[in-house]
Amino acid sequence: MFDEHAIKNELTFKAIRSSGAGGQHVNKTASKVELSFDLHNSLALSEAQIERLKTNLQSRLTKEHVLIMQCGESRSQFRNKAIIIQRFLELLKTNLIEDKERIPTKTPKAVIKKRLANKRRTSEKKANRKPPEID
Repeated sequence: MFDEHAIKNELTFKAIRSSGAGGQHVNKTASKVELSFDLHNSLALSEAQIERLKTNLQSRLTKEHVLIMQCGESRSQFRNKAIIIQRFLELLKTNLIEDKERIPTKTPKAVIKKRLANKRRTSEKKANRKPPEID
């Protein structure tokens, strides 16, 4: 599918301060990790894969076709980096899977007969509800 090691080398990381409540320590440490991946300049992916990711990840890409993801779940910068790399690889794998082409099938004759028989039965049932015509 794609070379994970080559893609990991193309990633750029930036450590930023996490949001939310915290003590004195939270204002000094940059534990949140921001991952960015330039889809246009990727050498690890083929042209077809890049085009597929552009269409599938259209809402997540910037105008320059850069994918940006953040993780601030853990207090550890190292742990956040591991989490975001795993999420990124899963995102690529799921969006590069090609859908199988549907093969149209013909409706079996038995199914058609059954449907028409039910239709006839229902119409007879409703016809029997009417009062008889008196001449």
